[in-house]
Amino acid sequence: MATQAGFLVKFPQVAQRSRDRAGAPARVGMAVRSPKGVARGVRCRASLIEPDGGRLVELVAPEEGGRREALRREAAALPHRVRLGRVETEWLHVLSEGWASPLRGFMRESEFLQALHFNAIRGDDGSMVNMSVPIVLAVDDAQRRAIEASGARRVALVDARNRPLAVLSDIEIYKHNKEERIARTWGTTAHGLPYVDEAITKSGDWLIGGDLEVIEPIKYNDGLDQYRLSPAQLREEFARRNADAVFAFQLRNPVHNGHALLMTDTRRRLLEMGYKNPVLLLHPLGGFTKADDVPLSWRMKQHEKVLEEGVLNPESTVVAIFPSPMHYAGPTEVQWHAKARINAGANFYIVGRDPAGMSHPTEKRDLYDADHGKKVLSMAPGLERLNILPFKVAAYDTKQKKMDFFDPSRKDDFLFISGTKMRTLAKNRESPPDGFMCPGGWKVLVEYYDSLTPAEGSSKLCEPVAA
Repeated sequence: MATQAGFLVKFPQVAQRSRDRAGAPARVGMAVRSPKGVARGVRCRASLIEPDGGRLVELVAPEEGGRREALRREAAALPHRVRLGRVETEWLHVLSEGWASPLRGFMRESEFLQALHFNAIRGDDGSMVNMSVPIVLAVDDAQRRAIEASGARRVALVDARNRPLAVLSDIEIYKHNKEERIARTWGTTAHGLPYVDEAITKSGDWLIGGDLEVIEPIKYNDGLDQYRLSPAQLREEFARRNADAVFAFQLRNPVHNGHALLMTDTRRRLLEMGYKNPVLLLHPLGGFTKADDVPLSWRMKQHEKVLEEGVLNPESTVVAIFPSPMHYAGPTEVQWHAKARINAGANFYIVGRDPAGMSHPTEKRDLYDADHGKKVLSMAPGLERLNILPFKVAAYDTKQKKMDFFDPSRKDDFLFISGTKMRTLAKNRESPPDGFMCPGGWKVLVEYYDSLTPAEGSSKLCEPVAA
């Protein structure tokens, strides 16, 4: 998200009905088995926005009745295995918890084509559900031939150590047209797109889709798993706090006081509209990011300081990690970011200038028009339940020495501090203007860049770790 963060919030058309029910806390229903016996769903009380498809799809096998252990044994015995890399495992995580509801697995060809060409898929009831990025799994020629020759309908998905993670059933294998996928998703096939280089270029020429059953919840054991709340867990937390509105803020950068201003002002506006307890979901992206972004572990340390120092109110803020990989696909990807938060119970979505954007990989310009993300969200198929409330641009007010909304009548009093400028200051151990970021948060950012400096006697700079 750009520092020059003009933003908007999307409102549900059922806002009035939600306000009428403001006194009733939201509750999460009991999990139930689907007719196919694979996906479980969670029905949600209407005071939180309903998930896409009306039911939150959960694909992790239940421990009850020994199903989880039985699935583990079956996966270990299956003759065909597809090994998942880092990004594929992150997508498995996304699917398993229902962020992509109503998807029940990696996309088959009909779903892939709908996502690629319509940014939406048609639900069981005929309605269009937003799905702007393909969630697919690639295999190579040898794997395709072996699976098709055997007539297998189920394959095991395994990690780098060959440990079973899931079973993909009722499978379909189809051609992976990489050029079409890249062009449709990014609007360019220029070399140097981070996600393309990481997850597509060297992947197989075939895609395999089917229904997923995941053996157990995906864990990373990196000290951050307590922040990785599933959509169902987030809904439970919002219910515990008696939230009558949830507004989500997605970011992949440290939080400065301009971001905080946007979030606190959103809450003020919701209170003015009649909501009694709007809750902020501060939801940093936790999957793959490009190498020059601040890694997740450091961002979470910085976010903790923002709460500790009272920049955001801990009583009305939930901090959690969104497990999706980052595409940097601009207006196409921001639809995915908004849609996924609906499934987590957020009925308001804050979006910044040039959301999910980046610089052009080969030319000195932005890859996307900075305003197209918010415009696309207002028209996106499958997001009709959401409406737009625009906000002003936030910048540093040199007179008041704090971040404030830009006032064009005294434009010379405002300083726009770009993300590049912020990173340069931190790298050089220079202080930003007072009021730009809380002191503890800035200290964390400086410590991160200090950690990249070469060790004594070494001329090589440490490489940042993606995400």
